[in-house]
Amino acid sequence: MIAAPRGLRIAQVAPPLERVPPEAYGGTERIVDELTRELVRRGHEVTVFASGDSEVAPARHVATVPQALRPANSKDDVPAWFAATTDAVLREQDAFDVIHSHLEWWSLPLARSARVPVVSTFHGRLDLPFSTRLLAGAKEGVVAISRHQASVHPEVPWTVVHNGLSLARMPFGGQRSEAFCFVGRVDPEKGIVEAIDIALRAGRPLRIAAKVGVMPAQRAYDDEVFRPALRRAGSSVEYLGELAPTDRDRLFAESYATLMPGPWPEPFGLVAIESLAAGTPVVARRVGALPEIIREGIDGVFGDDAMELAFLSDRVTGLDRAAIRARVIERFSAERMADRYEELYARMLGAPAGPQPRSPSGERAMLQPVGRTARREEPRAGARLRRPAMESQGR
Repeated sequence: MIAAPRGLRIAQVAPPLERVPPEAYGGTERIVDELTRELVRRGHEVTVFASGDSEVAPARHVATVPQALRPANSKDDVPAWFAATTDAVLREQDAFDVIHSHLEWWSLPLARSARVPVVSTFHGRLDLPFSTRLLAGAKEGVVAISRHQASVHPEVPWTVVHNGLSLARMPFGGQRSEAFCFVGRVDPEKGIVEAIDIALRAGRPLRIAAKVGVMPAQRAYDDEVFRPALRRAGSSVEYLGELAPTDRDRLFAESYATLMPGPWPEPFGLVAIESLAAGTPVVARRVGALPEIIREGIDGVFGDDAMELAFLSDRVTGLDRAAIRARVIERFSAERMADRYEELYARMLGAPAGPQPRSPSGERAMLQPVGRTARREEPRAGARLRRPAMESQGR
């Protein structure tokens, strides 16, 4: 077991697409925000590399782009801004004990170029044509956010760290409607048109809170597929656009069930844990990491297509919503996520062995390494954690 480090100088590196925290939709950036806040609370000195309109206090902030690219509808070259972000981190690398990158594939060249340990969390799908070549030779420090995501490349020494949020803040106990909700983005892989089909077949209203992405294909799908489907559905389907966090949370809490009918393999599914924390069951396809989150017949139901999901949706009526909420808050808290990352930081730095930290619930925090080389290694003889050697800036 690895002792939990204290007082580390940590860089959290966010993509330039959304601000931290996002004003509306933005899964990766929400995780960066939650993890930063918890690490600062535990006494670490954290610097966040993020868009200039981010708000990361009390952490230090290094702006990587003047404004988050996606909300500003920026036509700039997105890969160029990712490259600029990695360059900004490398210029300051000696100020940190560990760098934690959330830049997806850009994390790999960053890790190979840096002189200090780099933890690379992948938030997106890994079953892409170029992924095997890029992941070849990956060493300890690569993180998958679910066992399913990691299983695509079993030869990689993954550490699995499930995402966590401050779920106890989710509203619960108010009056619920008979309507489904869909929260996500306007994209075929998310199943937004299938959600409309399910609602119409089940005879229930549907409220949609979704963003439109920056890619031309996403905008074309919005214009050519989603909007026509919305018009055909009539008044029973309401499109709310992007919602602020408090409005999105209220939408979950007021809904009969949350629809997640997308066919793509969800690497995790923040929508699922937020819905469950509001006590709202999930009606979903059995894909990706969702079976790691949703307990069938307890937290919701699974089906293979829109017709089956519509047929099964009435089964969530009798589920214990208070029990759904209690269990997901216990399993997917920000504190547990930070426990796991602290242990990984310590392992990367060769920390001495010691008792593992406990989460606020008293349960031991455990990393879930998978892959052929992902075994727990003994620290190097004489290795110790480096302590902060510089004054923080920009606090």
